[in-house]
Amino acid sequence: MTKAAPTKDSRKFRRRADARPDEVLDAALTLFMREGFEAARVEDIAKIAGISKATVYLYFPSKVALLEGLVRRAISPVAILAENMLDQFEGTAKEAITLVLGLVSSRISDPKIYGVPAIIMCEASRFPDLAKIYQDEVISHMLPALRSVVDRGIASGELRNVDAELTVRNIAGPIFMHVAAASIFGVGDNSAAGLRTFMENHLDVLFNGISKEKP
Repeated sequence: MTKAAPTKDSRKFRRRADARPDEVLDAALTLFMREGFEAARVEDIAKIAGISKATVYLYFPSKVALLEGLVRRAISPVAILAENMLDQFEGTAKEAITLVLGLVSSRISDPKIYGVPAIIMCEASRFPDLAKIYQDEVISHMLPALRSVVDRGIASGELRNVDAELTVRNIAGPIFMHVAAASIFGVGDNSAAGLRTFMENHLDVLFNGISKEKP
C-alpha cells in the first residue's frame, strides 16, 4: 500500500512544528528581558509564542531549561567559534585579540544575542544553575583560549610579563560591562555601529593605555 503524498496543510504543520523551539525561545527572551527571569511565568511565555503551556514544557521542561536553550542558541556558537579561531590563529597576540574581539562585537549587536548575557548577569547570583550553564557553555571556551594567546605573547616577548589570568579578565570584562550597561541601564549603544566604536576604543586603551606620552 502506497503512502499518500504530503498535503500542503501537512507540510505547513511540519514547518510550524520545526520552528516552535525557536518561537518559544524568542518569547522567553522577550519576557525575561521585560519581567526578569524570576518573575516571568511559563504561561505568559506560551501566550506570547501562541501555543499552550503544555507545548512549552514539551520542548523545555523548566525556565532554567529555557535560559539554557537561549545560551546554547545565541552565545555558545560565538564562544566556540572564537575558541577555534584563537587556537588556529598563527599571527601575533595583538592580532589574535583584535580578531576575536571584532568577531564578538559583530555578533552580539543582535538583540537575540546580547540580551542573553544581560539576563545571566542580572540573575546568576540568585540562580546558581544559570551561572553554571554560562560557565560551561561560554566562559570555559573563551577565557582559556584567550589565556593561551596571552601566555604565547608573553613567551615570545611581544607582551610584558603580566599576570595572564587577570589580563584575560581585563580583555573580556569591559565587553560584558558594555552589554550590561546598554541593555539593562540604557547607558551606551548596543547597535552594530555602537559596539564597533566601543571595541575600537577598548582595543586602543588596551594596547596603548590612557596616559599621554611625555614629550
